[in-house]
Amino acid sequence: MSDWKSALESAVGEGLVLASSQENVENYLQGASGDVAEAAIAELVANQQWEELNDRFYKSLEFGTGGLRGRTIGKVVTKAEEGAGGPLERPEHPCQGTATMNYHNVGRAMQGFIRYVKANSSEAKPRFVIGHDTRHFSRDFAEYCARLCADLGCDAYLFDGPRATPQISYQIRQVNAAGGIILTASHNPYHDNGFKAYLDDGGQIVEPAASGIIAEVNALTSADYEAVPAAEQGEVITLGAEADEVYMAGTQNLLLRPELLEGRSAKVVYTSIHGTGGHIVVPLLKKLGFEVLTVAEQEVSDGRFPTVASPNPENAEALQMAMDLAVKEGAEAVIGTDPDCDRMGVAVRNAAGEMELLTGNQIGSLMAWYRIKIMFEKGWLTESNRSRAVLIKTLVTSTLQDTIAHEHGISVVNTLTGFKWIAAKLGKYEQALPKDKVEDYRAISAEESRKLRLEYSKFFVFGGEESYGYLGDDFVRDKDGNGAVVMFAELVAYAASKNCKLTDLLDEVYQEYGVHVELGKSIYMEGAEGAAKIAKLAKSYSENPPTEVDGSAVVKVRDFNTDTIFDEEGDEIPSSAMLMVDLADGRVFAVRPSGTEPKIKYYLFGKDEPNTTDLVASKAKVSSSLDSMWQAIEADIANRV
Repeated sequence: MSDWKSALESAVGEGLVLASSQENVENYLQGASGDVAEAAIAELVANQQWEELNDRFYKSLEFGTGGLRGRTIGKVVTKAEEGAGGPLERPEHPCQGTATMNYHNVGRAMQGFIRYVKANSSEAKPRFVIGHDTRHFSRDFAEYCARLCADLGCDAYLFDGPRATPQISYQIRQVNAAGGIILTASHNPYHDNGFKAYLDDGGQIVEPAASGIIAEVNALTSADYEAVPAAEQGEVITLGAEADEVYMAGTQNLLLRPELLEGRSAKVVYTSIHGTGGHIVVPLLKKLGFEVLTVAEQEVSDGRFPTVASPNPENAEALQMAMDLAVKEGAEAVIGTDPDCDRMGVAVRNAAGEMELLTGNQIGSLMAWYRIKIMFEKGWLTESNRSRAVLIKTLVTSTLQDTIAHEHGISVVNTLTGFKWIAAKLGKYEQALPKDKVEDYRAISAEESRKLRLEYSKFFVFGGEESYGYLGDDFVRDKDGNGAVVMFAELVAYAASKNCKLTDLLDEVYQEYGVHVELGKSIYMEGAEGAAKIAKLAKSYSENPPTEVDGSAVVKVRDFNTDTIFDEEGDEIPSSAMLMVDLADGRVFAVRPSGTEPKIKYYLFGKDEPNTTDLVASKAKVSSSLDSMWQAIEADIANRV
């Protein structure tokens, strides 16, 4: 036995290293190719980096319905991984481990996905669309997956550079691909990366396909493979400007009242936060007539995200440089998208002339209100067809959107967190269209689609989630930062046409439908120890739900992990580690472990009656009640862990 293996065994015996970590180290070395893996592990053992070793090997990175996500750069970077170094100060090699993002795990994921598709496809060479963001190793992984596709007998449509996540979803539908992937970790810190998978409808994988793909991936212990004979191999097709133009044209059609932009050039500041968004957003906004200013330092594609602590547009810090520029240049709004441009955050100039951040719930509620209002004004929606219109949102998104839709006679469907569930509903509505009326739904115009849906199925008016994700049409089957920018820019133009601020419009909505306030909190617990604490905390709510919170009795508990719960259309909601608690005074909170980051998330909801005589007091009252509820929840957390 080598010296490092003996030292590792001793560390396990002393309780410094988990037994599961030792087992995963052995399995990894059997399946990983090259010399970097063993050299990196030996170095960690020699330096007694036991915590790092556990974090990398305490589990195998499982392929789930969202794909993969994990560290591609370790907290500790070994000399073996650093190698000759890579672009933008990254290591030459990705983080070695069974719980991290590297060629071993990416290769297994891609191979398993291909195996499933080929087993369930009648096509000789199924097509895959492959994209990536600006993160470290994203391009490397994307090229690797494209080459793997071709070697295993599939055609790969690979974008020529970084692209937004929603464009991958769109392109899958454009080329009738069997599936697609994007290498991204969305708004996670710079050291993470991910593998996000889509099915042939452009939506993320859901059952029954999910179990089949996961089984294929988990059956593979190595990323090694044998290419099919040359005559059976596929090809790698490059996608570039032509594909961008088609997607941009579809996105532009999200405008409901393009005349608002005629002769009225609103000034906005946009930042991609070193990500993919500027590729579509900037030329599109300029084409629509906006005066667009960009933050030069953040236009640079850079996986380090050097100007921000976190590339998350929901954080004020990430938008600060854009807000400073907006103040300097007198812009009406700031718009920021995350690295893969599926989320959008904004700040707007309020009545006092100051830049004010809006929450994801406020942005989504404003866009839902505006789009529903204009669709009625345009005659798309009427009293006779509105029952076939639907707004889809997640359960932890503001109930203000439910109220707005219901007041207009529009149905609402609440889903689990994750746009894949919204996409699944859109797929259901598409399947409900009569086949004798349309041969290829994807080929017809937006107007034809709307008319067919309002007659035979469901017409999607808007969808979103509180975490800054929005969708205005079903030609994309994931949250779309590019489309969100177009929809929000129209709101800016609409407010300007009314000689008011967006914050004034929000107050009008509150006045009519009641003040709704939401508070989001997260508790981070990283690594193997953190994962165990999160699991323990989540389990405690299920086994011992609260009976009273902040002086108010609990009147209802919905445990999505153990209870059978149906949505508004009678479809059973899949099991999920989430609990929702309703209090007697009308307040609600939900708790769930994050599916993409090492944290457990809390969502708090409060509201007041509409038509209040004092909106300021109403907002303060509801906000104060949520602060008080969080203090009670936080005190209870300490007891639970």
